[in-house]
Amino acid sequence: MTNFSVLDLIPVNSAQRVADALQSSKELVETSDRLGYHRYWVAEHHNTESIASTSPAVALAYLGSATERIRLGSGGVMLPNHSPLVIAEQFALLEGMYPDRVDVGLGRAPGTDPITARALRRDMSRDAVNRYPADVLELAGYLGDVRPQVDAETFTKLKAAADLEHRPQVWLLGSSLYSAELAGVLGLPFSYANHFAMGNDAVGAVRHYREHFEPSQVLERPLAMVSATVLIADTIEEARYLDLPSRVNRYQLMAGKLGRTMTPEDAKAFSERLINSDLWHRATGSQFVGPTQLVASSIRHLRDQTGADEIMLQPNGFDVATRIHTLTEIAGALELSVA
Repeated sequence: MTNFSVLDLIPVNSAQRVADALQSSKELVETSDRLGYHRYWVAEHHNTESIASTSPAVALAYLGSATERIRLGSGGVMLPNHSPLVIAEQFALLEGMYPDRVDVGLGRAPGTDPITARALRRDMSRDAVNRYPADVLELAGYLGDVRPQVDAETFTKLKAAADLEHRPQVWLLGSSLYSAELAGVLGLPFSYANHFAMGNDAVGAVRHYREHFEPSQVLERPLAMVSATVLIADTIEEARYLDLPSRVNRYQLMAGKLGRTMTPEDAKAFSERLINSDLWHRATGSQFVGPTQLVASSIRHLRDQTGADEIMLQPNGFDVATRIHTLTEIAGALELSVA
């Protein structure tokens, strides 16, 4: 049976402060938990007005208090920005708060602009980037998954927590064959960032992961997830209108001037006075937009096309009510149930 999960960037719209955005996400995670979604992940982004999630672990500590059963994780932590021990400690602490339902999703991109990346990483050399596989193994070791490739003695001296009854599940995230292959070789679950909508090959990435998969002590068989952005309304026209803020965000990101999420009215006015229409045509919004059955059919097709074990949905929209409506409709159409 395919699992369906939720990705939340914790967006900040033009009518909100950060505290309001966090409260909206608490409503969203509570709804996701109640409806039967399997996981709820938050991302790491920096130096932007439009996204509040700068620290996934801090956000999850807050959001988890509104949940009872859903898994909580990062989608993802950009590991080269951090010390592996610090991230292991953070997620081990989350495991203490929410036992046996914590995921550590890891990525190797900066999640920000070059200036902020330098402030975060300090070391911007190629050697620092090339350390990513070793950093993944180091983090996994602190969480109890000690591999032959590492110095096992290190993990007798350093621990992420005084005790760790359940091991957080480590995932590798990516939008390239590099991450797919690394996840396969290390025998870790892989999540393909299809929601970026960069025209990459989700089918090929999942296939590449499975072709390179080697069983490990934490995973016997490949476990692949693929993401997508979604928005549901009664008609295609209404859905496209409500999705205009997402399209403006994509345009602004491509233009290097990302601001807070606009209302649909402001987004429509913005689109009508654009000078760079070519960039606007390339700046598509959510991937699956329209009435419930149309979107549900597209989600099923993505699952069948990629063979993914799990589909992670990023609900878009100016306000949380729109996002909750989308998740509620999808849960009904896909017949989700709480185990």
